[in-house]
Amino acid sequence: MPPINLHLFSTPGKNDISDIIEACRPYLEDKDDPTVAYMPLASLYAERWLELNEEAFKGLARLRMVNTELMHQKEIEDILRDASLVYIPGGNTFLLNHRLHISGVALYLKKKVQAGLPLVGFSAGAIVCGPNILTSKDMNTIGTSSFEGLNITPFNFSPHYPLDSHGQSIKDEWLSDYHFFHDNPVIMLTDGAYVKVDGKKTILFRGEAYILRKDQEKEKLEEGELIPL
Repeated sequence: MPPINLHLFSTPGKNDISDIIEACRPYLEDKDDPTVAYMPLASLYAERWLELNEEAFKGLARLRMVNTELMHQKEIEDILRDASLVYIPGGNTFLLNHRLHISGVALYLKKKVQAGLPLVGFSAGAIVCGPNILTSKDMNTIGTSSFEGLNITPFNFSPHYPLDSHGQSIKDEWLSDYHFFHDNPVIMLTDGAYVKVDGKKTILFRGEAYILRKDQEKEKLEEGELIPL
């Protein structure tokens, strides 16, 4: 079975989605008419960003956008089955998780990724890959009671981690509450950070990131080094 293949970001690029395109390109450029399962389920206004994303992928792949309100489960599963990769952008993590579970597609998506379908995601799209979404700072405006993530990596994620020490201390105190109830480590991604998961190997590929383990001080991660559980 092919290994799990994740490309997780805090942000998609500086002023564009160039980091996303860079991660996606190897899975698309040598294929005839490849498709990307585009899942902007964290956004209430996904249509606003569709043209920008289609333009960024132009000449590389066709986007097939998933809309859980307008599509049946089988139609969504067909898109995932035919795709060369799945791309999950940011937004509200609770809305994203609600839509994945209420549509019934969460389990199928997890199975496809575990079977080797590459997943590229940023912000909410990274958080949802962990065991749960409880390290999201978003508002649970949808009132979802589905907090279990895709659980395709043992780490939780906290994107948009501050670079300044004051902001970090506030975020660290907030995140430490997570470990009153859960034991798994939290990877904190500053904007520009990029984490790769290849099978059981998790590596900070680029940027600045930290890890917070239960009952331990946070550690700064080094680029290119394996992040042990």
